[in-house]
Amino acid sequence: MQITVDVAGDETLTVTVPAGATYADLLDPLPLSVHEVSMLVDGRTVPEDQPIADDVDAVRVVRLVQGG
Repeated sequence: MQITVDVAGDETLTVTVPAGATYADLLDPLPLSVHEVSMLVDGRTVPEDQPIADDVDAVRVVRLVQGG
């Protein structure tokens, strides 16, 4: 399946993953870790370890800000 991954403030790319892949698998071609982002589908966060639903064709990745 092909999923459009929109990294907020950065690039948008199309990632091909096999059926049963998780949202975390979409980060493989990116220099990002699941520990530094939130992933959203239709504006709602999704668990990174959840399998990608069959009807999903786009995911937005938002970097989390740390610091003090």
